[in-house]
Formats: sequence, structure tokens, C-alpha cells
Amino acid sequence: MQFRLTGLTTAALGAGALLPTMAAAQTMDLSIELPRIRVAEYHKPYVAVWLEKEGQTPRTLSVWYDVDKRGGEGTKWLHEVRQWWRASGRAMSFPADGISGATRAPGVQKQRLVAGKGGMPALTPGQYMLVVEAAREVGGREVVRLPFAWNGSSATAAAKGTSELGAVSFTLKR
Repeated sequence: MQFRLTGLTTAALGAGALLPTMAAAQTMDLSIELPRIRVAEYHKPYVAVWLEKEGQTPRTLSVWYDVDKRGGEGTKWLHEVRQWWRASGRAMSFPADGISGATRAPGVQKQRLVAGKGGMPALTPGQYMLVVEAAREVGGREVVRLPFAWNGSSATAAAKGTSELGAVSFTLKR
């Protein structure tokens, strides 16, 4: 007896295998406030967002920097986002696909991260730390840490910076 798989049969089998995975995708809705700072020489901050779990390598989720500067000049200052740079930034090549983005203007910046896309990994249950760091040329530097427990279905956390970052929050759902 022989079986012949047609494109339609293969597509139907593949779709059935993927549906449970797609329906259960982890999604993080992240909100980062960049305060309007009244200074004579204002520069948009470089921002890095990464995820830490004890015993694992930190995972960069997003980096906002001056991607348009010629000759790679925008990456020249990434090392000023010091904690991120030491944790994982120096090992990266830029632009990093799915992670790199342009600096953002003051205000509330929203970002949706989906597991398996860009830098967002699929999380296993456990204790995590979401870290957001901002550094500005001719300005300051600030780090906000949001510890959370991922139970496989949902998690939320919020914190507030004092100078370079305002309110930072996220909701993570399956």
C-alpha cells in the first residue's frame, strides 16, 4: 500500500500541528515612559531591554539607538548603556535583526514582544527579571528592574524611574 501526500494534505497536517503552538504564544505588552527633560541640549536616550533568569545567559529583547548615523557612528555610544553592555551587548552585532530600533521621542512608548520572534524567547516557569536601562548623551543613565514570577499563564510588573525613565510596566500572557 502506498500513500501519496499532496500539497493540500501536507498543509492540512502542518496547520493542525501548529495550531496549539500558535494559540499558546506568549505575548508581552511593554510600556516604557521616556520623560520630557527640559535641558539646553537634549538627546533622545539609548534604551536597552533585556530579560534575566538565574543560571541563564541574559537575553536582549530590544535596543533603541541612533540607527541612522553614517558609518556605524550610532553604535559607538551603545557601551554607555553600561549594565546591558556588560551583560550581553558587547557580544552582539548591529543592527540586530528583530531587536534593533531607532531612538524614541519623549512620551509613553509601547512595544509588543511575541515569543519566538525577535529577541523574545519562550519562557519556562520560574523567577525572572525584566531590566530596562536608558542612557543619554550629555545626560544621565538609569536602570529599572522589574522582578516577576512566570507561572506559564500570566505575569505583570510595574516600576518607576526617577530621571531618565518614567513608568515602566508590562503584562505577559499566554
